[in-house]
Amino acid sequence: MPLLGAGVLVAGFLLGSQENPQGIIPNEWIANLVGGNSVFANFFASISGAFMYFATLTEIPILQGLINSGMGKCPALVLLLAGPALSLPNMLVIRSVIGTKKTVVYVSLVVVMATISGLIYGMIF
Repeated sequence: MPLLGAGVLVAGFLLGSQENPQGIIPNEWIANLVGGNSVFANFFASISGAFMYFATLTEIPILQGLINSGMGKCPALVLLLAGPALSLPNMLVIRSVIGTKKTVVYVSLVVVMATISGLIYGMIF
């Protein structure tokens, strides 16, 4: 529980809040990387989500901070799709069970499908 609270607190300082959207990380950096619905923004969000470990209760506050800092809704969706399916510890465990080649295929499929889902969501909405 203390680590969860500390993680949300640090994310708040780094990303800002609704009352004060400017955090330690400049909003321009976030808007340049994951703003809008470009292929790069969705792919970057997918790769970031794949390697991050999100505890269940921290996904929403972190995403809210990112959206307040300039993240687009499509990359936010992509991050929510790729994050629970993958993480670096998860990849290491999967590799030990099914092997390197199958793990690479699984990770690639999750990243590509999350990116495509974000692009389709952006075209529809």
